[in-house]
Amino acid sequence: MAMPNLEPPLLFFYFFFVFLLAPTPSRAQTFGPPLVSPIQKDPSTLQYIITAYLRSPEEPDKVIPGPRRDSTPNCGDSVCVLKPENPFDPTSSENNNQYAPALVDYFSMLTLDNTGSIGGLSSSSPFTFIFSCGYKENLRGLAGGVTGSAGLGRSKISIPVQASTIFHYPRYFALCLSGSRTRPGAAFIGTKGPYKFGRGIDLSKSLVYTPLLLNPVGKYSYPDLKKPSDEYFIGVSSIKVNGKVVALNRSLLAIDSGNGSGGTKLSTVVPFTQLATSIYKAVTEAFVKAAASSPFNLTAARPAQPFSVCYPARNVKTARDGPTVPAIELVMHRNDVVWKILGSNSMVRVAVKGGDDVWCLGFVDAGVKPRTSIFAGDPSIVIGGYQMEDNFLQFDLESMRLGFSSSVLSRGTNCASFKFAAKRG
Repeated sequence: MAMPNLEPPLLFFYFFFVFLLAPTPSRAQTFGPPLVSPIQKDPSTLQYIITAYLRSPEEPDKVIPGPRRDSTPNCGDSVCVLKPENPFDPTSSENNNQYAPALVDYFSMLTLDNTGSIGGLSSSSPFTFIFSCGYKENLRGLAGGVTGSAGLGRSKISIPVQASTIFHYPRYFALCLSGSRTRPGAAFIGTKGPYKFGRGIDLSKSLVYTPLLLNPVGKYSYPDLKKPSDEYFIGVSSIKVNGKVVALNRSLLAIDSGNGSGGTKLSTVVPFTQLATSIYKAVTEAFVKAAASSPFNLTAARPAQPFSVCYPARNVKTARDGPTVPAIELVMHRNDVVWKILGSNSMVRVAVKGGDDVWCLGFVDAGVKPRTSIFAGDPSIVIGGYQMEDNFLQFDLESMRLGFSSSVLSRGTNCASFKFAAKRG
């Protein structure tokens, strides 16, 4: 089968679908339970899609989660759609069909009860969210049926922060991306847990924590004005393959305070983990050497783009946690805090036209690519969506730390086992 286009589109250049708090609620207001949504991978674009209920009466909409910019456009101001003049007049009755509509309406998601089970729908009523304007062409490259992007970044206008302000939720959100092609994972907003998955397993009890780091130079910085990044970074201090530390330039693992380059970023927009060229070379060489040794005894096959290290599928044994290959470990701020990447997250099965299937190491060389900003550098490591699948990630925005589980398959469950059986309440 033909491989899909794996190059991530420029999804977040415009604010074409941002949630913004309008009024401030009274402290006496009674607030609802935390929010939960299915999160499904689109097979053609490899994008992850959340379902929220927008407008009144409630209609389901599909949006793509990701970081947001740290300023807020107003559809009556010239900053809208990043043009020197605002081409969109929301008060005009003239034809504006070339623009996506600006909406002020309700925002709802499914809710959790205190046992971690699905309740009914929440509602922002009487506190409405504002959805900003943007060109319809900005939806090009998104999965079919998607109407925009949902901000989960660390800015003040992200959905977790705004929901916390409205409903007095704790500032937490969590993702469990499904490795299934047909069944969704789950996204949680406003709860520390429990997170009950198949067999009643509470994944909040499987977490270890590492600090979320602030990159002081975001992509919207200027030489005389540094603006911190809204994206999430963690402190990888070393990488191991099959238990052995990989020799690499560790200065690349730190964030450069001058231009924001280096460090390790988390991104569901990037389908597979990207490594700076020198890191990629060191990791793949260590992996090939370890895979050739006992007990794996694997001989590399012809590569299948975009991957450079592949093995005949018939020669690779499989277990509960995926293909049996050398483990890759990301060592965090302490030697005992380790994100272990097993075969289910390190290997991608690829069908080769006219040949046998292969298992490929699902990491790609970031190579020489256009900079995301004139003034800000690029990260050395971007952990992509595939490496997050069937891993539970909790973003604690109160203590600025990431809780991660490594693969939950080894715990006898998976991210597709969360039950979305209940309907509207």
